[in-house]
Amino acid sequence: MTSQNPVFIPGPTNIPEVIRKACDMGTLDHRSPAFARIFKPAVEGVKAVLGTTTGEVIIFPSTGTGGWEAAVSNTLSPGDTVLAARFGMFSLRWIDLCQRHGLNVEVIETPWGQGAPLAAIEAALRADKSHKIKAVLGTHNETATGVRSDIAGLRRAMDAAGHPAMLFVDGVSSIGSMPFEMDGWGIDVAIAGSQKGFMLPAGLAIVGISQKAIAAMETAKLPRTFFDFADMRRTYLAGGFPYTPPVGLLNGLAVAVQMLRDEGLANVYARHHRIAEGVRRAIAAWGMRPCAATADLYSDTVTAVVVPEGFNGTDIVKLAAEKYDVAFGVGLGEVAGKVFRIGHLGMLTDVMMLSGLATAEMCMADLGYPIKLGSGVAAAQEYYRSHGAQAIRVAA
Repeated sequence: MTSQNPVFIPGPTNIPEVIRKACDMGTLDHRSPAFARIFKPAVEGVKAVLGTTTGEVIIFPSTGTGGWEAAVSNTLSPGDTVLAARFGMFSLRWIDLCQRHGLNVEVIETPWGQGAPLAAIEAALRADKSHKIKAVLGTHNETATGVRSDIAGLRRAMDAAGHPAMLFVDGVSSIGSMPFEMDGWGIDVAIAGSQKGFMLPAGLAIVGISQKAIAAMETAKLPRTFFDFADMRRTYLAGGFPYTPPVGLLNGLAVAVQMLRDEGLANVYARHHRIAEGVRRAIAAWGMRPCAATADLYSDTVTAVVVPEGFNGTDIVKLAAEKYDVAFGVGLGEVAGKVFRIGHLGMLTDVMMLSGLATAEMCMADLGYPIKLGSGVAAAQEYYRSHGAQAIRVAA
């Protein structure tokens, strides 16, 4: 596949040239003041993107899955109970990780295409009179279905139940692309990855931890070594790592967070919403619909497009790669074959997105879909023309 074409998968995302060059650097002594000058701005920038002033940031050489493991292993003990809804591939994988760690997971089964079931979660917490549930797992953006859950509403449900459980949130495909308020939403552990909204290669697990999560470390008994928050916090005070860090990726992260802040986070979020809405207009023009059940659940970073009966969404993805050198996402789990996914996050513009929509149309036409070439592109064009970046730009 040629590197000239942008990717339209929900991560890893397109890498800006300035970030790619920042990652491409010679060997640097990671115990020197020179490394601290890279590392400290990266950590402070991430705090701003997470929306926290009271929490701390820990960055591991890993991916979002490593962030999940760090979250549970540093704050919980064998046999502890956590509460989670299963409504997509990534909420399912988080549940599996917890079970493998010897945790008891109370699972609320939820149809794929729906978001976190707030009423059911509140009811489960109210029923837990002995407060055996130690944490609630929330997937902010379910990448498999293109569903964004209401994390602020989840916090309100927990508060309404009067339950002391911690709130863990997977923000891997939302942080840096959609509004996220760690402090404002009362999140105790927030998890991100470098390869999504931060526009870097995969390789960094980015974890925000609240003071409540830090306190939970004192009694947590799950084993951890590589992912130990205490080791990381201790060496962070001196501006370093307890082991060899990925210096190039961290240098890229420092540049990435500065790019996001220079654009202005409000503008970053507005850009993602605008591009996503253009995609949704295109889908409607094709006579199709997103997998997300209702408009309030629509993700601004990925849309899972439900294909017509009798067609297989995976065929579109395969053809796009083989014939046009363009990448889309396949359907996963329960929606495999029923959808194909269009990622619209990170380094992306209206013009780039139009090329992706045009490619999707060519693939569907090649496969005999009942669509008219140009219909979706035209619908997106009309939206982008009247909602251009300059018309909605917010002062940084």
